[in-house]
Amino acid sequence: MVNKIMLNDRVIHVDKYNEENDSGLHKIFIEFKVTSEDYHDIAVLLYEGTFDVNVPEQNLVFRGTIQQYSTSITNLYEEGQVGVYKLTLVEVKN
Repeated sequence: MVNKIMLNDRVIHVDKYNEENDSGLHKIFIEFKVTSEDYHDIAVLLYEGTFDVNVPEQNLVFRGTIQQYSTSITNLYEEGQVGVYKLTLVEVKN
């Protein structure tokens, strides 16, 4: 099981991971928790939209962009909150 991925060298600990090949391009689905303490850093990272994606446990490295994104909570500014993020990343053709 994949426990972590890296987006632009930022380690993301994942709770769920799935990957597939879509017309020769890598596609990964991840689910991970974000605390109110990490919210700002994760939000800034995700706003970049396209990342160097590294899945060390799968020896998988590619340039990917967000295809789909959702969160279980919209106000992580309140201390002690935890949101579940769901993210689909698709490989970008060179």
